[in-house]
Amino acid sequence: MGKHISANGTKLIEKLIDPSIIDSGYDVVRVQFLDERKKTLQIMIERRDRRSVTVDDCAAVSRIVSTLLDVEDPVPGRYTLEVSSPGIDRPLVKVGDYERYTGFEAAVETNRPLDGRKKFRGRISGVEGTSIRMECEGEYAELPFEEIRRASLVITDELIEAARREASAAGQTEH
Repeated sequence: MGKHISANGTKLIEKLIDPSIIDSGYDVVRVQFLDERKKTLQIMIERRDRRSVTVDDCAAVSRIVSTLLDVEDPVPGRYTLEVSSPGIDRPLVKVGDYERYTGFEAAVETNRPLDGRKKFRGRISGVEGTSIRMECEGEYAELPFEEIRRASLVITDELIEAARREASAAGQTEH
């Protein structure tokens, strides 16, 4: 990304912060830089107990991450730290995300054309090794994980209901 931090740099940051975040009861969903000029480091988290992420959760993780990054100083110059929830239409970043959300609809973009296209939208039907299987308009597509540029869940009634059930099972109710 320009003059500052690369994808390898964000992986280094994730490796640096991951143990402390996990010890605090959270999982790192994604680490990325937003906004080339202002250098905003975005860290998406989710609670390990699957409850909804609150503002207090984000503040707690922000304090942890700030301390770690101040000590290790992996980001050159000034930057803004943003800690957030992935939301219901969360990005799918790790192979485990596809396993967890098998059966749900996703939008996937690949680095290069596969079967003549780079954009796929359909139901995740499973993971085989490092390939993601999707059912798109009645046909199956095998997408090598390393070729996926970006992917996220698509908001559907089914996904909203599953999120409600997960929150309820975690002991939360919607207000």
